[in-house]
Amino acid sequence: MAQVLEFKLPDLGEGLTEAEIVRWLVQVGDVVTVDQPVVEVETAKAMVEVPCPYGGVVTARYGDEGTELPVGAPLLTVAVGEPATEPEGSGNVLVGYGTQAPAARRRRVRSAAATTTANGHTRTPESVPAPPHARGSVPVRAQTSASAQAPAAAPPAAPVPAAALAGGPVPVISPLVRRLARDNGVDLRRLAGSGPDGLILRADVENALRAGTAPALTAAEQAVPAPAPAPRAEAGVRIPLKGVRGAIADKMSRSRREIPDATCWVDADATELMRARAAMNAAGAPKISLLALLARISTAALARFPELNSYVDTDAREIVRLDQVHIGFAAQTDRGLVVPVVRDAHTRDAESLTAEFARLTEAARTGTLTPGDLTGGTFTLNNYGVFGIDGSTPIVNHPEAAMLGVGRIIPKPWVHEGELAVRQVVQLSLTFDHRVCDGGTAGGFLRYVADCVEQPAVLLRTL
Repeated sequence: MAQVLEFKLPDLGEGLTEAEIVRWLVQVGDVVTVDQPVVEVETAKAMVEVPCPYGGVVTARYGDEGTELPVGAPLLTVAVGEPATEPEGSGNVLVGYGTQAPAARRRRVRSAAATTTANGHTRTPESVPAPPHARGSVPVRAQTSASAQAPAAAPPAAPVPAAALAGGPVPVISPLVRRLARDNGVDLRRLAGSGPDGLILRADVENALRAGTAPALTAAEQAVPAPAPAPRAEAGVRIPLKGVRGAIADKMSRSRREIPDATCWVDADATELMRARAAMNAAGAPKISLLALLARISTAALARFPELNSYVDTDAREIVRLDQVHIGFAAQTDRGLVVPVVRDAHTRDAESLTAEFARLTEAARTGTLTPGDLTGGTFTLNNYGVFGIDGSTPIVNHPEAAMLGVGRIIPKPWVHEGELAVRQVVQLSLTFDHRVCDGGTAGGFLRYVADCVEQPAVLLRTL
């Protein structure tokens, strides 16, 4: 006897709480195998193919392409064969995370007949009749609650969670949403969550913040949906801030809000560095990239000035100095600006750095970077010279403490050994968190970088 199992959007890790459906990889009625990718989603960090932990016939899909779903929302249902209980997860890896056994049910689960979306509307999944051997059987998840067998109907506005009224814990989709509410003074006990069974989503907190009256509202007032903002009179195209673009906006806003940054810069004669690179690449070995040489210089500078390889723990009011150097580098893609991270850059030579930069750059262009490739950086290298720009005062990549900017390298008049000459000149800038160090430390770091650019032999002291 077949059973119909519901597969929900899994936790993709790295604090991600939602994902947008980009492309369905299966149709209703298709036969799927365990761990077969069934949908491609876009998170705030990467494009991810999500595998299904069940094997069987797809009986329903939830959400059209372009729909944004919270973690834990239903993705599809699968009619499986003989097992009397839900099968264990395969344990295989999904971009660094396993497909795990289903978690114990903590909330009432609705039947596959209808699903309530985050905005309170009822969406009926596209479906096909179950296979002949599955007809007449009771879905596993329908057995968990008698109310799940009732006909689907448009639900009323979500009430304030009972746990909140009783003084118990408020159901919130993630610690990040709870912190967002705490930082902005929003009383979660007065919010009516729009997620399953009153689960409070990030959109609920943001809507309350936009309304500006969330902490003072009563439970009865929160049960009434806030009116939609009046349309603006100006004509134009509205582009939602979501996915990668939304994550960039959130991170840059937070950086500006929390980090008191400052910038210093210097012009450097890069002629000798360019000659050294040409000599390396003429030896017949794998080519060395300029970005790799700059990264190697940066790791040597961070060894001398470790204050800049740190972050500020605002809650503990402590500066956390890090032992390992993970260098992020800005990469412009069709999906926006991303910052892949080279792990343990301080242990790599120029050849290894070149290979890793090339791998991550290609993954960024093809949209195959994993969340793990985009997190954990401790210092960022921003080569904006590729855009033909001389200088910049970039925003620090929160929660890091510093970013080294490199402008274009172009011929300029320069006084060299007491005579005017045409040299290859580059502008270097350092934007840093003024909480972790003062201008003397930042200036010393940047001067050392400039010295290595002008005289690459200086690096021999650290090799």
